[in-house]
Formats: sequence, C-alpha cells, structure tokens
Amino acid sequence: MYSMSGPVKTEAIVLRSLRYGEADRILHLYTPGRGRLAAIAKGVRRTRSRFGGRLEPYTRARLICHEGRGELLTVTSAETLDAHAGLRDQAATLDSADRACDAVARVFETEEPHPAVYNLLANELALLAADATKAGHANTLAFRLKLLVAAGLAPSLGACASCGSPEHLVGYSPQAGGVVCNACEAASFPIAPETYEFLTASLASSLAQTPAASARALREAERAIGETLEHHAHLRLRPAVLR
Repeated sequence: MYSMSGPVKTEAIVLRSLRYGEADRILHLYTPGRGRLAAIAKGVRRTRSRFGGRLEPYTRARLICHEGRGELLTVTSAETLDAHAGLRDQAATLDSADRACDAVARVFETEEPHPAVYNLLANELALLAADATKAGHANTLAFRLKLLVAAGLAPSLGACASCGSPEHLVGYSPQAGGVVCNACEAASFPIAPETYEFLTASLASSLAQTPAASARALREAERAIGETLEHHAHLRLRPAVLR
C-alpha cells in the first residue's frame, strides 16, 4: 500500500462484494495500475445510495477513492464503464464470470500492477455478457491458461520440458512445467493428443476462438493447469465447472 493519503482515481473490476455493517459493502477490486485492492463503499446498500448498482460484482467502473491510513480505500465516486448486464441472464454465464474473478483474485492477490491481467478479465467478462454460448468448461480453462502466461507459469508445449525433444509428447509433468516425451514420462501423467491440441490451440487463440474439446481432453487439461499452479504457485483453484 502506498503511504501517501489522498484521492485515488482508477478503473476497476469488482471481483467480490461483501456485506459489512448495516449498509456498507467491502469490495474486492482488480485495477490495471495497482493490482488487487480492497475498498469500502459506505451506505451502498441503502435504497437511495448515490452508487445505485454501479458497484455490483463483475462491473467495470471508473472509481475515485480516498486512501487514508487504513488498509481499505473508501469509494467516493463511481462511474459505470460496463455493467456486463448480460451475465445475469443465465446461471452458466454468472458461474463462469465468478470463476474468472476468483481465479484472478487468487493468482494475482497483491497490489503489483498487471495491466494485461486486467484487460484479460475485462475481455472475458465482456465476452460472456455478449454471448452465453461461450460460457463453460473450455472457456474457463482457456482463461486460466492465459492467466498462467501472465503469471510467468506458461506451460512448455513446443517440446519436451525435460529434454527438449519435439517428438513423442505423451505426458504432462507439473514439476517440469509442461509436456514430456515418452523417455521422460516417469514423473508425469498421460495426456491424449486431443488434450495437447486443446492446450496449444487455446494459448494461440483469443478467448472468443477457444476450441471445443471432448470431456476427457478438458479433464486432462484442467489437471495440467491445476497441478502446475499447485506445484509452482502453491495454490488451488476451484473446479472449472460444477461437479
């Protein structure tokens, strides 16, 4: 936290909103220039609150906050940039949006700025709000793969992560950080060719162009992503879909 007090002007995406006291809410925010922040919106739950619905979860807004000596900023002004209203039309889009925000909050939990992560999340929420058919297992995994890249944990997919061989890539090793060949598969789990194709295509494509894949390929891809995060970042994300 910066030591200087005063107004803070920033764009932000509301990751979570928690009730606090009789009328306030604690907001978990993600910003392009200051990473993850926490703020309090006083009186936001009152019927005549000046904030209206501008601080709902998944909303992208332009905020002015006061930064005092405490850990929480105080929101003094909010202007909606994108309410992502379409997210609330279906349970599937809400669920995908919630998992995207949760993943960002867990992987990027500090105030270190990552503008690319902010833009990635904004694009994901806008995509889900505009097209409910994009919600689901494949989209969630493609989003998490791109978060791995932003976190410096991009899996090695072009060649064996252990020996560098470009051939016979039959397994995935979280410890090695990517796919491995049949000569180095001792500490790996097997992945199908379709799983490999999904991982490589998802990294090469925009979120809107996320490829389809079988249930087996998506399970294997989720295991690869999850175990990479567990091994290298010591954190575990929620399952990519409801079990």
